[in-house]
Amino acid sequence: MIPSIKAPGGNTRGLLAYLYGPGRHDEHTDPHLVASFSPLGLRDPGRDPNATLTQLARILDEPVNLRNSGFGKKVTDHVWHCPVRAAPGDRYLSDAEWGEIARRTVHAAGIAPDRDPHGCRWIAVRHADDHIHILATTVREDGRRPKLHNSGKRAQAEARKIEKELGLHQVQPGDRTGERRPTQAEMHKADRLGWQQTSRDWLRDRIRDAIPHAANVEELLAYLQADGVAVKPRRLPSGDLQGYAVGRPGDLNAKGEQIYIPGSELAPDLSLPKLQSRLTAGTPQEHPTARRNRPTTSWQRTTDALDTLHTHLAEDTASGGEEGDGALAQAQITALGDIINATAQQAPAELRAELRAATRTFARAQRSQVRADHQAAADLRRAARDIIHASDGPDGNSLTVMIAALVWAAILTNRWHQARGHAQQAEAAQRAVQHLQTAYDHAAAEQLAALTHRQPKPEITNTLAGDVRSAVPDQAKQILADPNWPALATVLADAQALGHQPRQLLQEAAARRELTTARQPAKVLLGRIQHTSRNPERNLAAEAARRRSPAAIALGPTPTNPTIPPTAALGTAPSRTR
Repeated sequence: MIPSIKAPGGNTRGLLAYLYGPGRHDEHTDPHLVASFSPLGLRDPGRDPNATLTQLARILDEPVNLRNSGFGKKVTDHVWHCPVRAAPGDRYLSDAEWGEIARRTVHAAGIAPDRDPHGCRWIAVRHADDHIHILATTVREDGRRPKLHNSGKRAQAEARKIEKELGLHQVQPGDRTGERRPTQAEMHKADRLGWQQTSRDWLRDRIRDAIPHAANVEELLAYLQADGVAVKPRRLPSGDLQGYAVGRPGDLNAKGEQIYIPGSELAPDLSLPKLQSRLTAGTPQEHPTARRNRPTTSWQRTTDALDTLHTHLAEDTASGGEEGDGALAQAQITALGDIINATAQQAPAELRAELRAATRTFARAQRSQVRADHQAAADLRRAARDIIHASDGPDGNSLTVMIAALVWAAILTNRWHQARGHAQQAEAAQRAVQHLQTAYDHAAAEQLAALTHRQPKPEITNTLAGDVRSAVPDQAKQILADPNWPALATVLADAQALGHQPRQLLQEAAARRELTTARQPAKVLLGRIQHTSRNPERNLAAEAARRRSPAAIALGPTPTNPTIPPTAALGTAPSRTR
């Protein structure tokens, strides 16, 4: 249940005309009063043919007119308007129940406190099954103005109590980092123009899509313009950016002029200062040999970066925030949203709908009151850009493994937000998990079928089952009963052929991702082991022998033999090296 207090107005009669009218699209049905300030009731223009809107407005405005008839500054912003809407799926509420909700709302907001004979005058009008409108005039009977500071916050707190008492959907409490919802006028305009999204939602999506493409705000604005977004930068005399606004082509005002919306009004994290902090975070210098040893594709490199995120989020959640202020974890979560977005843009067409839904849902989990240290998450930011600018498309295995890593990262995000009491962010992360899991199931289906088809011989499978019982005894029964066990056995056999130890791989995979809450633990282990066993296991004895060989010493250091001292290549190494 959402009480949404609007900006104060000055025309009581005009608002009544809207509430009792047919609506902009004939959506108002049977407008009538369900409660009011008067214990004896008021004549209702919706039910009494002799009552008029002008008479009702005069009654509500009477304290305002009395105050304005005296000396002093006139009151002009006296109309308080608060729609209260039930959640989709909530049960039908009677007029009596809506009336009680209205009384509790005006009490909590400070409009008309209980047992206060001098409270403001108000009414509650119902013209639809799922919501009411509360209209009040903000001059008390004693001529004073009500104390409305934090009235919205108090009304929301009361709504949480009402939801619990009436068995309605319980909205998670917010922290003032949420996005501004589209107005009714914006939604009706989108319907009229045949748009699937309001301009506000459309612009948010375009900016978030552009973030992985840009290294700074100037690049971001240039990308938006190239993508067809109307951009209106605001600059200082020096030429530096002071702010920006964006508009959707075709979204015009009554004069035919382009409508622009500032980034800060789209979402708190899309303001210019927040974007500058997020995009200008430097990338750490990389050692040349580190680049040679990196995985071959951007998708594999991103999965490696996500491994680091998994570790940090798990450790921060386990410590309960005692080891730091959460700045690193918050920055990593923000960058994680960029990686999900980049993946949605580059993934095969059949996966994009779920990944796009995950991107939009996870956006709420990307921001909280915790100040992010974006500099510390530069590697993840670079990973998102690597995906966007990759010349190589994702092969099925790399993409599937990476989406599995995204699922676990979103689960850890949910737990991190829960540990810090961020209810809305935790709920958003959980909904993103569902979309990511659906995308993973779809991406992995063909691959799992192929792995299952070439499962090892029974004697090898039995040996691998013994490794499972030894490595993860608590979950072994569930893993071996999982329909994906034959595919996991194939992956373990392939890894063993590359020199890996199946038992060790299982232990490492289980240590990185606990299996107690996994839907299908065999599938979880499979994705994890595919990532860690993609390269042959190093044979340290053979490498040492090669380093000691005369041919290797004569060749000197190479990318595959970087440990030969430079002096050895020149023939000046100590005799023991020779």
